[in-house]
Amino acid sequence: MAGLGKKRILFVVQHRFNRAPGQRYRCEQYINYLEANGFECVYSPLIATSEEDYALYNSHSLIDKAMIFGQGLARRIKDVCRANSFDIVYIYREAFMTGSVFFERLFRLSRAKIILDFDDAIWLHSVSNANKSLQWLKRPEKVADIIALSDLVITGNSYLASYTKGFNPNVIVFPSTINLDYYQIPLKQNKLKGDQVVIGWSGSHTTVEHFETIIPVFRILKKKFGSKLRFEVYGDPLYKNEEMDIQGTPWSFDTEVQTIGGFDIGIMPLPNDEWSKGKCGMKGLQYMGLEVPAVLSGVGMNKDIIEDGVNGVLALSENEWIDKLTLLIENRELREHLGKAGRKTIEQRFSAQALSPDYLHIFQSVLNH
Repeated sequence: MAGLGKKRILFVVQHRFNRAPGQRYRCEQYINYLEANGFECVYSPLIATSEEDYALYNSHSLIDKAMIFGQGLARRIKDVCRANSFDIVYIYREAFMTGSVFFERLFRLSRAKIILDFDDAIWLHSVSNANKSLQWLKRPEKVADIIALSDLVITGNSYLASYTKGFNPNVIVFPSTINLDYYQIPLKQNKLKGDQVVIGWSGSHTTVEHFETIIPVFRILKKKFGSKLRFEVYGDPLYKNEEMDIQGTPWSFDTEVQTIGGFDIGIMPLPNDEWSKGKCGMKGLQYMGLEVPAVLSGVGMNKDIIEDGVNGVLALSENEWIDKLTLLIENRELREHLGKAGRKTIEQRFSAQALSPDYLHIFQSVLNH
């Protein structure tokens, strides 16, 4: 029962361990620390296997998706039935993939404290291409209901917190972080290939449309630098751009550090819109954590992470992207300087190692109110 022995946390998440970047940076990398400091953690993914993952995001079969729906439903029913044995139910984004707050309301009836954590403007409409046919099931407006049901809300930046305060005053801003034990700087193998400069982007099929916005800049840079430049898309194996000679490669936990660490320049282009204001700069943090100089759109939290020209680069207009990328392409010393400064920023402000005590305090404090 809750209250006896170690305090227990049920992590209600969407994906299995080491599958989704958001979960890794928001909760997974802290579980060992929590367990070493008096908590027992139980992880409950809605989509538990790689086969289910493929069926949901790649298959166009409604029968496959219905099966995933049923399996997820059974898992959440199990979670509700055992909620009274936990002190805290932590929900990353939502408990279930439809517009209902059915499970959140049932968790609210338990003795557990409810913590909601989100790192995107999830109250705005967005759905992956593979699931366009199921868009009618989504109801982003439910985010406000989940916020109101929670004892505490953790958001990734102040923009998200401002939205949250309209429904619940109990909100804490906690940035997404890099685990330095995992993000260890690899050898720069591409340096052995002469002066070729690799400009890389890390993301997924759901965000590759943002990468597409930089293609006009790449065309101009390719005309200027020719074979000196190579472009990489990491995380979307279906992406292909013959003009830029780009074939996307799949993300995996085992290849992430070596691939991203092999970039000479890491980019994060974003539109200047409400969705982008909710982003927490994770691509930039990944690059910086591996000493890759980061060039980010100057929107949202990117401006809090990057001090332009000091630990990375901010660009907004097409001309700014061209000028600043040109400067980095031509100046290896500047790339190395910005890369090292970026790593130091991660170590001091955006690493799990630096912020673990603060994360622990959040869970301890919610039990005292």
